[in-house]
Amino acid sequence: MVVATAAAVGGSLALSAPAAHAAAAGTAPACIGRYVTGTPSGFDVNLSNNCGKSMRVKVIVNNAGDSPCYTIANKSSKLYIYEGVFGTYDRTVTC
Repeated sequence: MVVATAAAVGGSLALSAPAAHAAAAGTAPACIGRYVTGTPSGFDVNLSNNCGKSMRVKVIVNNAGDSPCYTIANKSSKLYIYEGVFGTYDRTVTC
């Protein structure tokens, strides 16, 4: 399994994050946009910050390792790319 990051994303599908994984971290607030796109080798999550301040968030992945904790400046975005067979997007949390 390979995990990479990039700075831009093409077409995407907005999904809401289900609750139920990392108990220590809270679900990221609604001002953090989560746009999940399925890919042939996994999925991408474009995280956008409209919270009015920098935020620290990470992507929780079912059946695989989670993303690192990203610091995203206000009005900025970060693309998380998951490549693997078993992992699925669970939710985005603060960290």
